[in-house]
Amino acid sequence: MSFETRPKKLRGSGGYVIAKLTDEQQTKGNLGGPDLFLAPIGRLDPSLITKYSCNTCEKEFDGSPKIDYENPNEEVAENLTLIERGQYKCQTCDSIIAEYREFKKGDEQNEVGDAKPLEQDIPQMQTEIKDDIILDSKPVDSTFSAITGKDVFDNNANKIGKAKQVGVDSQNSVVLVITTIDGDDITIKWEQIKKIGEIVLIGNSNTDNQQVTSGANCPNCNFSNSSDSKFCESCGAKL
Repeated sequence: MSFETRPKKLRGSGGYVIAKLTDEQQTKGNLGGPDLFLAPIGRLDPSLITKYSCNTCEKEFDGSPKIDYENPNEEVAENLTLIERGQYKCQTCDSIIAEYREFKKGDEQNEVGDAKPLEQDIPQMQTEIKDDIILDSKPVDSTFSAITGKDVFDNNANKIGKAKQVGVDSQNSVVLVITTIDGDDITIKWEQIKKIGEIVLIGNSNTDNQQVTSGANCPNCNFSNSSDSKFCESCGAKL
């Protein structure tokens, strides 16, 4: 394996950085397309970053952005620990250029189990029994945790993207719309979600061809349609 470093552009949600990468780092940042991404690589040595660009400032800067990180060592699923999470931030406006999370399996030979739900994500239903009648002390409403914006991972700790919205497909099945790291919208059947906690954990990425399908977004209403749809399943517009 070559340890020679080469300057490469690494994209993030709020800009990009130019950094010297090894072949191994370049492989990690390649998600299958022509672009390289910063999130899968994690925290880089600032001395390896020569430039960065901030979408908010609409400007390129010399040197490295700020890198804020913490090491929670938090078990987010059975056999999966979040060992570090961080953000690349613009030195000028403090906007986020990219975010990353690094996970580690406790036992590399075994699969990842169910995610650990956050306590604050679960609405607490207080009940009392009077005259054989169960009374809810508060209604079930917005106390449900919003899934939008949560990071989505497969059970091999590979980040797929972020949860965008929950919808219904042409077969009246509930699906989760995910915005992938490269900006495409895909859908996954709700039954394939293993657990929702700090992250959304789904099944094997190897079965994505069966479970996750690229949707054709309607230019009129932005509904995510089935890949073989010729007309929007929501408003009827031609795709």
